[in-house]
Amino acid sequence: MPAHDFLDIGHRLKHSSAAWGRDWWVWHFNRLRCMTPAEIPYRLMRALSSQAQSIGLFFGSRIGPAPDLMAASKFWIHHTARVDPAPYIEAAERIAAGRLDVFALRDLEVGTPPLWNRDPKSGVEAPCSFGKLLDYRNPQLVGDIKYLWEPNRHLHLVTLAQAYVLKHDPLYLQVIRQHLESWLDTCPYPLGANWSSALEVAIRLINWSVTWQLLEGVHSPLFDHEQGSRLRRRWLDSVYQHAEFVRGYFSLYSSANNHLIGEAAGLFIAALTWPHWHKARVWQATAQKILEDEAQRQNAPDGVNREQAVAYHHFVLDLLLLCLLAGKQNKVWFSVTYETRIEAMLEYIASIMDVSGNLPQFGDSDDALVVRLTPSQSFCSYRSLLATGAIIFRSGEFKRKAGALDDKTRWLLGSQADALFDAQSVERTRLPIRQHFPLGGYYILGSEFETADEIRLTVDAGPLGFQSIAAHGHADALSFTLSVGGVEFLIDPGTYAYHTQGAWRRYFRGTAAHNTVRVDRQDQSEPGGNFMWVKKARAGCSQWASTVAEDLFEGWQNGYQRLKDPVMHWRKISLHKLQRRISIDDTLRMAGCHDIELLFHCSERCSVEAAPGGYLLKQDNKALLLKLPHVDSATSQVLVGGTAPIFGWVSRRFDNKLPAPTILWQARFTGDVVLRTEIVC
Repeated sequence: MPAHDFLDIGHRLKHSSAAWGRDWWVWHFNRLRCMTPAEIPYRLMRALSSQAQSIGLFFGSRIGPAPDLMAASKFWIHHTARVDPAPYIEAAERIAAGRLDVFALRDLEVGTPPLWNRDPKSGVEAPCSFGKLLDYRNPQLVGDIKYLWEPNRHLHLVTLAQAYVLKHDPLYLQVIRQHLESWLDTCPYPLGANWSSALEVAIRLINWSVTWQLLEGVHSPLFDHEQGSRLRRRWLDSVYQHAEFVRGYFSLYSSANNHLIGEAAGLFIAALTWPHWHKARVWQATAQKILEDEAQRQNAPDGVNREQAVAYHHFVLDLLLLCLLAGKQNKVWFSVTYETRIEAMLEYIASIMDVSGNLPQFGDSDDALVVRLTPSQSFCSYRSLLATGAIIFRSGEFKRKAGALDDKTRWLLGSQADALFDAQSVERTRLPIRQHFPLGGYYILGSEFETADEIRLTVDAGPLGFQSIAAHGHADALSFTLSVGGVEFLIDPGTYAYHTQGAWRRYFRGTAAHNTVRVDRQDQSEPGGNFMWVKKARAGCSQWASTVAEDLFEGWQNGYQRLKDPVMHWRKISLHKLQRRISIDDTLRMAGCHDIELLFHCSERCSVEAAPGGYLLKQDNKALLLKLPHVDSATSQVLVGGTAPIFGWVSRRFDNKLPAPTILWQARFTGDVVLRTEIVC
């Protein structure tokens, strides 16, 4: 990385650290506001317990009992996967040479082994202090914690193990041994940033489990000879510590979102993979109960994850699906309701995915993967879930949307995967499976689905997010995305930043970064921190209808009722299918004077040209005409890559952004107004 990039990173970290210091008390006050009366004493006792543990009180033994190596389970990752070895060997060679991809840093030189407590982006090394008391939100202390945590999830160990299965080169075993031993040396339980989050501990357990299975468990050649035997005992001791850490540190109350499901999944998979202690039965029972309960609580019956974020929908679904498969292999059964909820979640993905495989980027995304079972750059994790679902649920609809079988599904389902996938018929499929998800708040207007002439418009009229903090929701009520023939035209710009770069975090999750109406340059909901909202807009659908000739959505949002002069926003969207015309009527009820903005975020691949009454959007030999409301006092402009103010960006990956055209229409009104926008596809 060039020196000036490191200087820029250092400057940004210094700035974000100063902001963190200023906002520390505000954040804690807002966090307290979001807690229920029952949560406050729980948080207090947990803080006191962590303080006591940090000085060695009430902590119990840091080393588990001797494992019973005769106890065994049935592995659920299949060595018989029929895959092309070349990409796995190429990826393993890069890892062996000390190079990893970590978010926006591609082919990064991390060394072998990496410096596990160092943020590879900023160079900041986190202290080896008691993990539960380490403030990982402080960038001056830990750098960008996402970058520190990511290599410590050990997804890359799975790739090395896969390459060993396919080639049997002892080099890959040697690198795995080196990485494990160095990690155990430099990240001792329970010290440092890698012992500060139960979710991170749980995901590491899942990747350790997959690596363990691929290397043939207790009988792996990794454990040959005296040195190998010592490593096996050290690794198993750490597995025990990981599992006990998770069991005692679940994310509860207002934090009980995808973290709780991830923690339970890690504990459940650990119990099945390593049944070498009596406590494994406790781990399994505890984790399975949480998974059963949270699968229902965190995912609506219509299949939408209640965090209102497509990426977290994927993350949770992957966790639930992996646990289902691991359980089935070991005759540990989940309820029919659990399986039904997974199937509904797959239906939601299949329904919002356009003919080219694009999905709206609603809500937060940090590119989180539970486990990476294929190194392919063209791998689509959403299509993979559908391919696995096609086999499990014998669904032609899922098969058609998946398009083809992928390597991840092959590792999960073994040598029979191809035959099972091929056996699913697509002759009588109906897509989309559904067009409305009333509990999740998403509605799909469209015509000629799954063809080159497809129109697919997805409207967001759901809640802001889940629980009192709505951590991963965006202020995007009544926003929409639009693709034509599988080509994205109007998009959700994504997320870009999490713990650092506060101005960018505020922009990407704010109303200005969504295809909706903004009033007085304020967000519909009021943020209280990077993962918290203290005043939340409510939204809903008042009418939905779909006929051969027309799809119709009408909805409302009340986020601007909090203004001194309250404003209520209604939006009506009609798709006239034969004319391939979309009309959008925005009604604003207000008494006083307000600045009103209409925002249209275009794909970075679009060209935007002025046209009579609006703009012409072109991409890939397709075009659409956006006709803006005709108001004499209104102005419109196209903003691309602006920084003062921030406007005109898209983020397709975490910590990576590209300039993209944003059409901004604005005018000032006194009293009620109705604004009509038309789109001709």
